[in-house]
Amino acid sequence: MEKLKLRTLFSEDDISKRITQMGADLTKKFKDKPTVAICVLKGSMVFFADLIRNMDTDITCEFLGVSSYGSAMKSSGEIKITLDLSVPIEGKNVLLIEDIVDTGLTMNYLIQTLSARKPKSITTVSLLHKPKAMEVPVKLDIVGFEISNEFVVGYGLDYQGYYRNLPFIAQVQSIN
Repeated sequence: MEKLKLRTLFSEDDISKRITQMGADLTKKFKDKPTVAICVLKGSMVFFADLIRNMDTDITCEFLGVSSYGSAMKSSGEIKITLDLSVPIEGKNVLLIEDIVDTGLTMNYLIQTLSARKPKSITTVSLLHKPKAMEVPVKLDIVGFEISNEFVVGYGLDYQGYYRNLPFIAQVQSIN
């Protein structure tokens, strides 16, 4: 594993506070509306778990595996579904939970793909958003934090499969 020089962007406490607020906002939106929460794997797993625990409403959980980075530090632009949903979403309220939206290509692809399955609604949530990296416009309903166009790891986000277990989000300053 390559060692990265990191600078903390958001502490464990910063993340916890923001997710508590996001969960409260989503509880208001989905109260008494059964919802399918979709975790976009692998990066969203930590955020997804914390977010749904902060929601006080009826939720079922689904998982959708998507790959667009491979082992690089930048999206390849080629999106691959590596794991599909196990239940139909037709007529259901869908909460699509992503770790980071940078180019917008993956989120745009997911919205189009899921919309074709005729859900009642799709609400998009991303922990991080890189507005300056956007290549295609995409609607994000709730964003945890906006960041500059730099590579980040931690709290589920990885570099070559590593660093997901960090309890904070850090900017990669250099690779040693």
